[in-house]
Amino acid sequence: FLKKKKTPCVGRDLFGYVGIEAVLDQMRRKTMKAGFEFNIMVVGQSGLGKSTLVNTLFKSKVSRKSCTPNYEEKISKTVHLQSVSHIIEEKGVKMKLTVIDTPGFGDQINNENCWEPIVKYVNEQYEKYLKEELNVNRKRRIPDTRVHCCVYFLPATGHWLRPIDVEFMRRLGKIVSIVPVIAKADTLTLEERLEFKQRIRQDLQANGIRVYPQKEYDEDAEDRILNDKIRENIPFAVVGTDKEHQVNGNKVLGRKTKWGIIEVENVAHCEFALLRDLLIRSHLQDLKDVTHNIHYETYRVKRLNESNANGLALSPLTLENGTLEKSDAESHL
Repeated sequence: FLKKKKTPCVGRDLFGYVGIEAVLDQMRRKTMKAGFEFNIMVVGQSGLGKSTLVNTLFKSKVSRKSCTPNYEEKISKTVHLQSVSHIIEEKGVKMKLTVIDTPGFGDQINNENCWEPIVKYVNEQYEKYLKEELNVNRKRRIPDTRVHCCVYFLPATGHWLRPIDVEFMRRLGKIVSIVPVIAKADTLTLEERLEFKQRIRQDLQANGIRVYPQKEYDEDAEDRILNDKIRENIPFAVVGTDKEHQVNGNKVLGRKTKWGIIEVENVAHCEFALLRDLLIRSHLQDLKDVTHNIHYETYRVKRLNESNANGLALSPLTLENGTLEKSDAESHL
């Protein structure tokens, strides 16, 4: 039998206006009503300006330091993860922003296995989401506490990646989207910055470290062209500040020095604007999609395969570096 070839019905074949394009307006109205969630983790040793950069990104006091009265920073003996959530609204669009800070990371003399609490936290959020999905009477909208992006702060040493940097990104790059940045990049000259970025890219490739956006996730040629430009600039050399200064009669975010003002949003001065565009203006939804479709899906398949192999319900949460006791797992769900 001959198969009849299906041909798509394009606009000129329709007898009149149908209104299919209106679905975009429907989706927009629904999103504006419900809002959306974005969870960002910042990792790096103390003094690299993590809180300041987050405040600069969202032009709000959203960091742990800025929203805690009488906050006094103390060097933690171990890594303790702390999260702060805010509702940010812009032009009718609401976003629940959660910033997860990792005080104590990289601050000790012996930093062996300091990434384990972070790996544990990321996996716990996947487990929490999976448990909600598997409920018989599950919620219409499952609260999303999964980490959508991890911004990893590299000190501006001008040399190469430290062993702790390599080990952290190698492990975390498998379970979360990592965006590396060079913190306080104004301490480097332009030549030093360029050389440092090149060395870091070489180290990333030599150690098989996966950072966002990965080439294998490019959906088409247009995405590949855009993401190739981003990959050429990784890691982003950034400067953060929440203070404004007058420059040529205009107010700009910047850091005042003896020789002038470093304009944070000026690409000629630093790459903060490129980082902001990636995290918020061009790839925020893609970061959420990669988290759900790639990292969470990988975790979900692994956990369900484990439970099917045992012929039981989901067992206690098993991590890469050990097992979380059942009582601990239940306390986080």
